[in-house]
Amino acid sequence: MTRDEFNTFCASLKATSHVVQWGNADVWKVGGKVFAICGWNDGTDAFTFKATDLAYEVLQDQPGIRPAPYLASRGMKWLQVYDERGMSDASLRDHIVTSYEMVVAKLTKKMWAELGL
Repeated sequence: MTRDEFNTFCASLKATSHVVQWGNADVWKVGGKVFAICGWNDGTDAFTFKATDLAYEVLQDQPGIRPAPYLASRGMKWLQVYDERGMSDASLRDHIVTSYEMVVAKLTKKMWAELGL
């Protein structure tokens, strides 16, 4: 997946917003909460997302995937795909959707209504 494809995909999810921060990273949010990031890998594209407990345990040691720098070191279960052999584009899209859904699930009902979710 390229950075442009990543941004197009994240933009297709309902009620998302995009900012560029943290050293030129594309940061995608829903309800003001981050669900996906592209950046943070020595100038090459790396894709970071919130993971389920199971996905985190299974994927963190796979080639091309690692616990996300900064986020995982703070006890959060975020993964970073930093090499194309880490996972297919389809699997990456599935994990981004899961991350998005995990963030949406923790938003307040008031925020859901404001965002039209």
